Amino acid sequence: MLNIVGARPQIIKASAISRAVRKHFSENILEVLVHTGQHYDKEMSDVFFDELEMHQPDYNLGVGSAGHGKQTSLMITGIEEVIIKEKPDCVILYGDTNSSLAGAIAASKLHCPVVHIEAGLRSFNKTMPEEINRIMCDHSSTLLFAPTNAAFKNLMNEGFRPENSPPYTISNPKIFLTGDIMYDNTLFYSELAEKKMAGLPGQLSAKQGEYILVTIHRDSNTDDPERLNAVLSTLRDLAEENGIHMIMPFHPRTIVSLKTKLEKLYRELSGSRFVSIIPPVSYLEMTLLEKHCKMIITDSGGVQKESHFLKKPCIVLRKETEWVELIVNGTARLVDADTSKLTEEFAHFMEFREGLDYPAFYGDGKTAEFILGEILQLFENR
Repeated sequence: MLNIVGARPQIIKASAISRAVRKHFSENILEVLVHTGQHYDKEMSDVFFDELEMHQPDYNLGVGSAGHGKQTSLMITGIEEVIIKEKPDCVILYGDTNSSLAGAIAASKLHCPVVHIEAGLRSFNKTMPEEINRIMCDHSSTLLFAPTNAAFKNLMNEGFRPENSPPYTISNPKIFLTGDIMYDNTLFYSELAEKKMAGLPGQLSAKQGEYILVTIHRDSNTDDPERLNAVLSTLRDLAEENGIHMIMPFHPRTIVSLKTKLEKLYRELSGSRFVSIIPPVSYLEMTLLEKHCKMIITDSGGVQKESHFLKKPCIVLRKETEWVELIVNGTARLVDADTSKLTEEFAHFMEFREGLDYPAFYGDGKTAEFILGEILQLFENR
């Protein structure tokens, strides 16, 4: 089994699969871990292998940052070479990054079965590179594991048939409703984070339960100075007007955009006693910050889900989301970069957050075990 990761969220997702292999399938499954190097600096990648107690990658392609075409082509070449050498029974891909797209193309052309975790997610916005990547991955896969009912229905609407019978192939794929492996991780790591990182909010001059957590990393926000200025200026004003601390662990892309395009705003944010802009945090640190915050404001798909796992209201700085059930449920609200909506939804959650309900949309915390069991079943039926 070739387990392919490239970006920080994929490393975290893969940890659930790796942990389940070690605990329940070590006699039946041999995992070979491939890191494309899509996220390549120490703070955004390597630290997660250590912190999440995963073994270091068997292969690191070292691709690094580049344009979509160059980056993806280098990954395809590297992954193809690994597949030819290792001859895996299948390739596991996660989500919607260029690493996933490259893995799908390389594996499918070598007739190696693709297993896609987080299948069926759709924003219905094809201007997003992630939307193209996830569609391509799904339609190159043999086993597709949908984390939610909405994702499962999306696959059916695109022609995937739940009634397909084995043997399963790229031309006769099998789709599953599984739950979410990130829920597995939140249950497993939140307790560990509490033990290892308990004093973190205090180190940032914030009291537990009395701060807002903010993350911004999507290029639609970071690369548009007008949007970024509108959002961050509004958040600064809300923090100061309400006397509430906002902790902002920002992606390097966001920091660069602020320093180069919005230098005055960056100085104002840095000088505010209600705002803490900090470098990227580790997964355990992020879990703890999420667990003890009052509210989350983000453009991250993963953080939206984690807000639900940890029962926190969430404001989403995007036009759309793949996690539509959160919007329907009312525990997350879409505001894009509309400052009026941002202000309105902030006030709403500050007043009514205690009465929110968080149904079990994402499974029972044993999704990784289910996925690995079905992978084994695939090859037993061959």
